[in-house]
Amino acid sequence: MRINKFISEAGKSSRRGADKLIKEGQVTVNGKKAKIGSNVEPGDDVRVAGEQIFIARNNVYIALNKPVGITSTTEKGVKGNIVDLVNHPFRVFHIGRLDKDSEGLILLTNDGDIVNEILRSENKHEKRYVVSVDRPISPEFLQNMSEGVEILDTTTLPCKVTQLSKYEFEIILTQGLNRQIRRMCEALGYNVYRLQRLQIMNIHLGNLPVGQWRYLSKKEKKQLFRELNYTPKEW
Repeated sequence: MRINKFISEAGKSSRRGADKLIKEGQVTVNGKKAKIGSNVEPGDDVRVAGEQIFIARNNVYIALNKPVGITSTTEKGVKGNIVDLVNHPFRVFHIGRLDKDSEGLILLTNDGDIVNEILRSENKHEKRYVVSVDRPISPEFLQNMSEGVEILDTTTLPCKVTQLSKYEFEIILTQGLNRQIRRMCEALGYNVYRLQRLQIMNIHLGNLPVGQWRYLSKKEKKQLFRELNYTPKEW
């Protein structure tokens, strides 16, 4: 396995961040300074800034009901980061993001390979949200949201939008632009005051309490892997 991938899989940093650590001379393999592109074999002693790092032999897949105020980051220096909230013994990282002001379902794992499969935009995996806005929802708003809205120098993909009440709607997205739903609403003259994600692909939030997490069931993992055409690798 490439050294930068190993460091990423261990949850120490991104691959790009790992390359930076290697260039700075902070990474050693069996006591020798690592080089960009070098490989790691099972049983090698890999250290970052003197701390030995490992890839867990068992992959974990976690569903968290993220509260408002928690930041989707693995940076330990950020107060209220998602990793401290989960407090898992393995080094886990979040799959995608849910902004600080939003709540609901977010997935975490120590399996770096599955992250790219879920986030890859061309796969168009569905994510379902319930959104509350600051003024009555109009038919024009629903139509514009579903057909696509101009934000961030692009037009959002068509999506499914269903009104739930005077101020609340459900939306199913197949893309993940930065603060997409909030930006779409703002472009149409609405402000979001509550945004909750209920579903990612086949994984549902269900009745999981706010701030709590659970492992995905065998059935959930089997269906998720099948939809992704993915086979977990063991180190």
